[in-house]
Amino acid sequence: MDKKELFNQFISFMSSVHHVSNELTKDAKHHSISQVQYNILEFIKVNQPVTPTEINDCLKMTMSNTSRELSKLSEKNMIEKAPDTNDRRKQSIMLSEDGEVLMNEAFHIIEVRFLDRIKDASSEDLKEIEQAFDVLREKLFK
Repeated sequence: MDKKELFNQFISFMSSVHHVSNELTKDAKHHSISQVQYNILEFIKVNQPVTPTEINDCLKMTMSNTSRELSKLSEKNMIEKAPDTNDRRKQSIMLSEDGEVLMNEAFHIIEVRFLDRIKDASSEDLKEIEQAFDVLREKLFK
């Protein structure tokens, strides 16, 4: 297969990923937080501890927006900040207990929707899906 065609398939695949991701996460966030705040909490949940720089790099935010949203999340008791053990000028950000509860609730909603989506998959289908995730993670999303 030529690389141009592979690229076109990648674009189509990414579009599908965004569509399904939107379906699975629709209305999963708590009403007390904005979509941007949810995205930050989701990133922290999956990667914690993180730095503000990692958040704004991954979520394509400016440092001022990241700082503002982290302050709001801190005021809502969703995150905890701690000085970096190697460099005291840096901060490590983790979910607070309240943040963990909120994200566990959101992830539960997403899990229910995901399980519904794969409810008719055979054990062989599930194994193929798992292998596809492994290949994509190893070859493309490293």
